[in-house]
Amino acid sequence: MLGVSELPLQLLPSGPSGRLLQPFWDYMRLHHLPLISSPLFPVLLAFFSYLFFSIPFSVLNLLAERVPFFNRFKIQPDRRPTVVMMSKSFKTAMYNHIFFVLPAGIISMFILPTPILPQGAPTLYEVIIDGLAILLLFDTQYYVWHFIHHKHSQLYRWIHAIHHEYTAPFSWSTQQLSIPELMTVGLWSNQDPLLLKCHPLTTWCVTVFSIWMSVEDHIGYDLPWTLNHLVPFGLLGGAPAHDMHHQKPNSNYAPFFSHWDRIFGTAVPPKKNTLRR
Repeated sequence: MLGVSELPLQLLPSGPSGRLLQPFWDYMRLHHLPLISSPLFPVLLAFFSYLFFSIPFSVLNLLAERVPFFNRFKIQPDRRPTVVMMSKSFKTAMYNHIFFVLPAGIISMFILPTPILPQGAPTLYEVIIDGLAILLLFDTQYYVWHFIHHKHSQLYRWIHAIHHEYTAPFSWSTQQLSIPELMTVGLWSNQDPLLLKCHPLTTWCVTVFSIWMSVEDHIGYDLPWTLNHLVPFGLLGGAPAHDMHHQKPNSNYAPFFSHWDRIFGTAVPPKKNTLRR
């Protein structure tokens, strides 16, 4: 597949799935070109996706004790996030984005050329296959990074420990990260699609989807309709696996998939007493 800057101006979509996405892509290019061409757009898309996905689960945490149907899916029922805990995690995410991520985006506006967006939309096949490639690459990068930072005491203390402040994660804690970790994740999220020469629309879809997966991993509930239950063969770890990582930090390092933990023997299944009865 061609890179964004390599696509010819006359490129037209091919096949039914290309035509399916073309009207939306044309609308974005014709009516929102300054926004989607800005280096700040991925920042805004990622942050507001985090807000949008986290709010429902924060409401769930506050109401779960009054709603037995949801309460029975809590992985660690004896540990519940308080308003103070959720507020602290949200403030950390806000601070990091206001004082580090946004300035980095603004600086890049002056040092990077304006991207040339293709006229043609990607096909649905390209969105799915290229999106999966991005997720698999990121999963590999973060597994290695995560493993190293748990094995090296100083790296863990100064860079990753802030994310493990709470033994029982919750949605807002998804973005409770140190600046080095946040910038590393941001670098991969921006550069991996370029390395794989993905269409911008594919990149945006993966941004939203990966943030959903990250938030879902941190919700603290093993809900029956989450992705780890919908995707067969245990290919995704989901909230049970990541919740166990916060209980036993030397396990379940992969952010999304389960294959690397299985291959290297770092997979630990949820405790029996944390599973839904």
